[in-house]
This record gives sequence, structure tokens and C-alpha cells, in this order.
Amino acid sequence: MEDPPSSSSSTKARASNDSNTSIGGLNLLNDDLVQNILARLPAPSFASAACVTKSWNFICNRILFRPKLSTALSLNPLLHDAVNEVVNKVLSEPIRPHFAIVNVGSGFELSETLQLIRGRLGFNIPVIVSVANGIIGSDAVTNEFKEVKWGVLFSGFSGDGYTRNINEGIVLTVGYLPGLKVEAIPLVRPSKTSQARCIDDFVMDINEYSASVSIRPFPVAVILIGEASSDMKPVMEKLDYAMPKDTVIVGDERGCFIYRSANDSRNACGRRGNIESVALVFAEDRDRISGKIKFHVALSNGVSAVGSKYKTASVRTSSTDSSTWLTARREGQQEHLDGQTILHDIHELLENLVESPDLYIGVVKHRKFSIGVEKPMPRTCIAYHGVVGGDEEYLYVDGIGIRTGDIFQFYRSDPNSASASLTKVHDSLRNIKLEGNSKTIGDNNVDVFGGLIFACYGRGESFFGHENVDSSPFLENFPGVPLAGIFCGGEMVRPCTTFFGECQEGSSISCCLHVYSTVYLVMSYTPL
Repeated sequence: MEDPPSSSSSTKARASNDSNTSIGGLNLLNDDLVQNILARLPAPSFASAACVTKSWNFICNRILFRPKLSTALSLNPLLHDAVNEVVNKVLSEPIRPHFAIVNVGSGFELSETLQLIRGRLGFNIPVIVSVANGIIGSDAVTNEFKEVKWGVLFSGFSGDGYTRNINEGIVLTVGYLPGLKVEAIPLVRPSKTSQARCIDDFVMDINEYSASVSIRPFPVAVILIGEASSDMKPVMEKLDYAMPKDTVIVGDERGCFIYRSANDSRNACGRRGNIESVALVFAEDRDRISGKIKFHVALSNGVSAVGSKYKTASVRTSSTDSSTWLTARREGQQEHLDGQTILHDIHELLENLVESPDLYIGVVKHRKFSIGVEKPMPRTCIAYHGVVGGDEEYLYVDGIGIRTGDIFQFYRSDPNSASASLTKVHDSLRNIKLEGNSKTIGDNNVDVFGGLIFACYGRGESFFGHENVDSSPFLENFPGVPLAGIFCGGEMVRPCTTFFGECQEGSSISCCLHVYSTVYLVMSYTPL
């Protein structure tokens, strides 16, 4: 005689039958209705649903056949709460994270932020967390779009008023890019190793990764974050030389960051040397072609030229503060001019301005570049150096790399030039929109699915007198499309085939590091 089934076995059997009945009932629904239901699930539930049946997996893949960018901003002063707000927002719809970019204020600790983000998004995707001078994006709770620069917040009236320093906040950007592979690759500089050699290794690491996953040995795009104490000019100059013109490179020149790669072998630690930069590399996936993802870039310039051109007559560098001391001649003249004389002439030209602008010199550099053992090739670029001051001996500027005989001109921060440039950016982005509307394939429009902004900290409401000015070209052309960004200490973008905007010296001279500018990275998708 057989033993009766145990109560636990009966319970399991009933649960299994109930589950099968539930799934069976859902299987009676037509695919369109199931798709409508699954498309409304938050990302974690969506991921679970994709594992239920082959049919559901197919439907989930159909829902996410297009690339997607999801962003959220929080000004919650408590790190755990802020992370929960932005993660819950970006995961409130179906998405399979391929990468994450996290920008925070200095009030949030980087390693703890990284740990919290990876705990929610997973440990097998590249993540970069950096400190920014301000954040840009849609509030995770209110959906209000904000451009926030860290500083002092005034509130209240008369005796009840108070001030509070604001440096806590976070903006999270998560991307799903089918057809591309994404990885974080560091620039590591061991002690007693020249920067030039390390930059060569960095460029070759980027290209080798691209070649390992793609049919082409170069990436389609790179988002670059530099360490504040590192000189990013030679890095960008070498990347500009080494990469084809259709490779987009944008980023923040002076940040403070921590990162994790998808491949653990690329997670360099301090024992291997200083990590001077990290690149988020986007390369075509040779094993998956699901349409064409395109990166467009635009530049809003915020400086204008002042006075005549000069030619450096003598140059000294200070390694202690990475500055340059120089004398110069006006172009076409022989008289040596000290810093005091040069600045007096410039200030006379600016005496009618209501506010004193920030001053820079734009130095045209004729240099030769190579990678590894290649034969050096000539290139011309322009580099900006902030003016520190001048005396009866020298003109003092930030940075190094200036040589005797280099030609330079003064530039000043100029909101009028910036406003005019923003109008051109608006028109350029509108052309992308119009081009997308004119290329319709069946029911699948060519569309813009996301954007990133890298804006100079000197811009924003204090520069223009109105809020959200830098974001307006994108927001007005692509309402409802996810957009995030930062205010940074140096905006990086290289001229490329999808570049809108020119350097002051013309398109024949490359300019990769800018001042008082805003860089726009716009992502579009064309289905096959």
C-alpha cells in the first residue's frame, strides 16, 4: 500500500499547478496584449519576465530592439536616498543597462556611491562615478528639468534667512545600446614613466579593445574623464591624431573619478600607478547588428577674440604649479613686451565692459605626433591657457606646452557670443531632427533617443541671466527625450564628421579642449 502524499508535497504540487495555470492563462493572451503588459513593467520585473518562456523572451527582445537612454537627477542631501531615487527612476521602465555614468557633488563620497550603484545595476557593466561642478537633468521625483551649479543657496527673509552650501546631488545616466560594446579603459601612469609613453599605451588599449569586439579597429565614440591634477592636452592631441575623423570624443577635462570596468582585469588600482584618465569606449559589436547608432556633437562657443596676435619671444615653465611664464612680440613687430605691458593693452580694449571677463590666450601650436614607433606627422592645433596675471617681467598663464615662436591671441568670456552660438547649435540640432523626420522606414522613424551635455562651470544662469539656457537647444528640439549633463572645469570635444561648430581659428586647425563652451553629444538611431 502506497503512503499518502505528505502535506508539503501537496502544497508544492498545488503551487506548481497554480503557477502553470497562471502562466497558461497568460499564454491565452495574444502577443500584442502581452507586449503591452510587459512594456509597462519596471526593469527588474521585465528582466524576470524575459526568463519565463521563449515566447515572452522573444516579446521582451522585440520591446527593446531600439537603443535607450534613461536619466534622473536628485538633490536629496542623503546619499542612500538620492541613489534610490535616481535608480528607481531609470529602472521604472524596461531597460538592460550596458553602462552607467554617475555624476555627483563633492558632498557625496565616490567609493560609497559606486558601491550603491553597482549593487542596484549589477557588477558586469562599466560604471564611472565622477565629481562635477554641477549637474543637469530631470528631477527623479518632480520631473522638473534643472541646471544646478554647486554653491551657496539663500533662503528666507530678513532675520529668518539662512545660507547653505549646496554640494550634494547626483545625476545618473544608464544606456542600453544594442549593436555596440561598451567598456571603461583607464590611462595608468606608473611612477618614473613618461606621460607620452603612457598616452601611447592608452590609445593602443582603446584601439585593441575595439578591434577585439568589432570589425573595425577604432571606436565609434569615447567619453573621456580626466583627473584634475593631470594635463589632458597631450592626451586629447594624441587621440585626435590617432583616431579617424568619424570617432567622436567628448568629456570633462578636470574631474575626480572612480570607475569599474566590465572586465575586472582593467580595474587598475593605485599600486599600478596614477590613474590620470578613464575612457568609456563605444565600439561596434561584430556579432550583433540591429541598426545604426550615430553620435552627433555640437559646440556652443562662449569666448571672443580681443586685440591683435602675439608671437612668444621667451618661455619658462614652472613644474610646481604647471604654469608658463612668457614674453612676446606683437605679430610683425620686434619689440619685446612684458606681461604688464601686454595686459595693459588688453584691459584698455575691455574698459567699456560692465563686468570684468575671464581672460585666456589661444595658442596655435605646430607639432608632430606619432604612436609608438610610427614616423611623426605634423599637425596644427589651438590650445587655451587661462591668464593668471602679469608683471614687469612676464605674462603668467596656466598650463605648459607653449614654445618660443608660437602665435597666440587673447580671448575673453562673452555671453553675447555664447548666445549667438547657442542659436547656431539650436539650428544644427533642428537639422538632425528634420533629417530624421525625412527618413522614415515603415513605421520606424530615424530618431534621437538621448543626449549628454558638458558645460563650462562659468556658464549657466549667472552667465546668461536666465535658467536652463545651455540645455534649451536640445530640450526645444527633442522634448521628452532623456538629457543629462554636468558643469565641468574643461570641456573636451574633437572636430569630427558629425561635428557642428568651429574653433575661432577655423576648421583647418584642430581644437579639442575648450573654455566657456558647452558640448552636446546627441545619440540617434536608424533601424535596418
